Amino acid sequence: MKKLLDKAVLLFYKLAASGLVPARWFAPGLPSEDERVAMTGHLQIEIVSHCWQYSHLLVYQLSSLILHPPQDTRIVMTVFYAPEDAHTAALLAFIQQHDVPNVSWNWQPLAPQELFRRSIGRNRAALASQADWVWFTDCDLVFAPGCLDQLAEELQGRRDALVFPCQEQVTTLLRADDPLLSADAQWTLRDVDTSQFYSRDISRATGPLQITHGDVARAVGYCRDTPFFQRPEDSFAKCHEDRIFRWLLQTQGVPIELAGVCRIRHAEKGRYKAGAQAHIRGGLRQWRERVSGRG
Repeated sequence: MKKLLDKAVLLFYKLAASGLVPARWFAPGLPSEDERVAMTGHLQIEIVSHCWQYSHLLVYQLSSLILHPPQDTRIVMTVFYAPEDAHTAALLAFIQQHDVPNVSWNWQPLAPQELFRRSIGRNRAALASQADWVWFTDCDLVFAPGCLDQLAEELQGRRDALVFPCQEQVTTLLRADDPLLSADAQWTLRDVDTSQFYSRDISRATGPLQITHGDVARAVGYCRDTPFFQRPEDSFAKCHEDRIFRWLLQTQGVPIELAGVCRIRHAEKGRYKAGAQAHIRGGLRQWRERVSGRG
């Protein structure tokens, strides 16, 4: 019965996000463009990531901030994780030892059931953030040299509720035994070879590419007023809330030019429970890869 009710609620939100329901009913506090401060100068950007059994990817994201630190902007790196994920906890302890100019580490532990619904952590970060802009991303995203400084330049004086890079650099779907995905028993800083990536156009602010004005984040959170997406789950939930978030902000996002946004794509999604559904998802990803000619 509960599963049927959940499917009905999810269907309602999907239909609502298609335009059948006014978003203002669920985000009444959304500030107008005139109410948002157009920040200039030395911006503060908070990057919000999360990790469950993906420490072998997160190491690249965090290493990129250490190996290529921003020069003209301040970064708060927030990571939501579960202490039960021992590999991720060990990685964060290793990263914490590095004092990086213009970068602050912000580790946020959650119970696994709260981590499994990604919008719970994102909502808490949004409401508590003091940053000028908040970048909601995933732990498989890596920032190439100069990326975050260019982002700060692009954001000067803007009041958009949501922006996104119009291109990203991605790998092909990597198998679990690919050297890029090999986990370290003893953590070290790891950099990526950008020649392994190819360019892909982006048409909207997808889940890892949602860069939100700080005033908007603090006012409405991340799906704060849609309780279904603030409910803990027993396993990692598919991230339908990314689409709901765009609906609540009443925009698909405004594209910006931003080089150096690199994403490591992997065929096996370790955060989901093993089973037929996981195999089907993996098979579909690999089929789309072959059709595109990249497989």
